[in-house]
Amino acid sequence: MARFVEVHPQDPQPRALAQLVALLREDALIAYPTDSCYALGCRLESRTGAERIRRIRHLGERHHFTLVCADFAQLGQFVHLDNSAFRAVKAATPNPYTFILPATAEVPKRFAHPRKRTVGVRIPDHPFVRALLRELGEPLLSSTLLLPGREEPPTDAWSIKEELDHVVDAVVDAGEVGTTPTTVVDLSEGAAEVVRVGAGDPDRFR
Repeated sequence: MARFVEVHPQDPQPRALAQLVALLREDALIAYPTDSCYALGCRLESRTGAERIRRIRHLGERHHFTLVCADFAQLGQFVHLDNSAFRAVKAATPNPYTFILPATAEVPKRFAHPRKRTVGVRIPDHPFVRALLRELGEPLLSSTLLLPGREEPPTDAWSIKEELDHVVDAVVDAGEVGTTPTTVVDLSEGAAEVVRVGAGDPDRFR
């Protein structure tokens, strides 16, 4: 059964953060709220997390996973940024955007796009997530919690626990959550291409 962890949305309790970090370091998969909607997340080094996400969401091998980062310095360890991409990402974060960029050698090959060697990265504007990432000291490998056959991600933590009780290890409740995933911007070829319109204003990249 999944643990249900209640966290203050603006001032996350250190004890709750420590509990979640301990679970993640034991190869846990968690359902957690972000500044856009609920997501599934695990450590980048998780032995089972990525495959569990694929099974829950019915995803193929070409799915772009997202590395959810605490800050710009952490993000820069995992993707290559030319001057133009650097300015664009810096100006737009933290916010509900995901950027597709060329992956560095720090990203295991199985998590990058098999042909393009790209990966999604983002810095969320959510106090709980950023506090968790700082405590963990590394990004979360994540994917939107959009279940097969559904048009929107779920918003209620208890409902998520009931539905995913035996396929995730913890569900985090940190207050109200939206239903709109991030806006996805592909910067891997130089010019910005909006590939999904979501919670972030796409006009700044058009």
